[in-house]
Amino acid sequence: MIRSAFALTSLMIAAPAAAQVVSLDVGQVEGETVDGISSWKGIPFAQPPVGDLRWRAPQPVEPWEGVRQVTQYANDCMQIPFAADAAPLGTPPAEDCLYVNVWRPEGTTADDRLPVMFWIYGGGFVNGGSSPAVYDGSELARQGVILVSFNYRLGRFGFFAHPALTAANEDNGLLGNYGYMDQVEALRWVQRNIAAFGGDPNNVTIFGESAGGGSVSMMMASPMTRDLFDKAVVMSGGGRAGLRSTTPVHSDDGPDGEDAGLGFAEWAGVEGEGPEALAALRALPANTLATGVGLGQQPVAPHSGPLMDGMIVLEAIDKTYAEGNAAPVPFMAGANTADIGFGPPLEGDVIAAHFGPLADDAREAYANMADLPAAALRTVVYADEMMVEPARFMVQSMTRAGQPAWHYRAGYVPQVMREEWSAGLPHATEIPFFFRTIDARYPDETTPEDHAATAAMSAAFVNFAKTGDPNGPGAPAWPIYDDESRPVMLFGMDGNRGGEDPWRARLDVAQAHAERASD
Repeated sequence: MIRSAFALTSLMIAAPAAAQVVSLDVGQVEGETVDGISSWKGIPFAQPPVGDLRWRAPQPVEPWEGVRQVTQYANDCMQIPFAADAAPLGTPPAEDCLYVNVWRPEGTTADDRLPVMFWIYGGGFVNGGSSPAVYDGSELARQGVILVSFNYRLGRFGFFAHPALTAANEDNGLLGNYGYMDQVEALRWVQRNIAAFGGDPNNVTIFGESAGGGSVSMMMASPMTRDLFDKAVVMSGGGRAGLRSTTPVHSDDGPDGEDAGLGFAEWAGVEGEGPEALAALRALPANTLATGVGLGQQPVAPHSGPLMDGMIVLEAIDKTYAEGNAAPVPFMAGANTADIGFGPPLEGDVIAAHFGPLADDAREAYANMADLPAAALRTVVYADEMMVEPARFMVQSMTRAGQPAWHYRAGYVPQVMREEWSAGLPHATEIPFFFRTIDARYPDETTPEDHAATAAMSAAFVNFAKTGDPNGPGAPAWPIYDDESRPVMLFGMDGNRGGEDPWRARLDVAQAHAERASD
């Protein structure tokens, strides 16, 4: 079992009881109230994973006396920030980063049992954090929920294997996926503590985008997270095997995560596979481990990302969905109209080169794009197969398993970006609309139309968190998914419209191509 903890590192002071003081399982914390929203930022949920705790499961927090002041974000996890990030970090990265943040409406009491929304950020498992202004939970809390965000380890700090770690086996078989271990522990922290903030531990919705959406799928599939959440939303999180690593931590039969770890160790000048090698790896400066790992970084040594570890990740996640074995909870998934997509180069006739025997069906499905340059058409095809169709696949799988599920596509482009984003809404740019933080993303540039769009999109997510159904106050009518009509909610496409999917033929051929490739 993963438990959490923290070694006392900051000043603790006694404080009188106040509306913002909350008693946790390890001590009291005091936040602040601004404009009707109370928040607590930088609450430790595990000891700093430094020194001998580098590449260990999260370790229990040591209780403190007095009241800990938590009004500022703690450091985001160690990384080399991405210059073009749609959610730039608000704090300097550091290894000491395992902290959680909470927002609630002012005046909420422990008896209120508000729905809880648990946010997992994206960034390819190599970038990201909870501090970006677009992830501020105030406007979601203002709609009557409690928002929780947190940090998890990234890059080689979060996903790393090496024979010396395998041999040491310091955490009873938990190896490789330290970032995932952080996510599980943060969710367990919610179960232990959220009632003290007035939240309902039996009404927790996990949601995340990109790598965060993939992390939601991990939790949907993992035996370690069952009974820790009650609803789930995957935002541009893939869903097919091609986006999620199936590399094992250790294998006698082929490439594994340990191979990447040994490659990095060789680059860093660390030899051997025993305790001395592990000590030397843990002594490396944090900047050395971060080198060459990150969006936009030039690789200097192998990095494996999430791994099949046999405890958290047991199999390819699309297999879990397809076989009806994902967590039995209400579910939503979607992607953007100009989402991310990449793959091998396709020369000449893109459709024929990619779809092969399905080329005739694909030509019909993409007929309105026949005049696009090859590079642009290739991007559309790969985006459909990487993000757009996998979202429908997950919704379809959950529906077939007997769970209520809803499919969406985000296409509202803020007015200030319409000339630049003429192809549609890019990857990750929908987040400020669901969080209602568009003024932080586009200061002094938003319009009444933008605000109407964010109100509708955010309301749908909040309704889902409250009731397990996105329909309700402030949200457009959104039909539940069925595999005959295959409806979708189109946010920002012809207004907000739920019903027939204008891209159905594209997604059908993408689905057929994916199923043919897996046979």
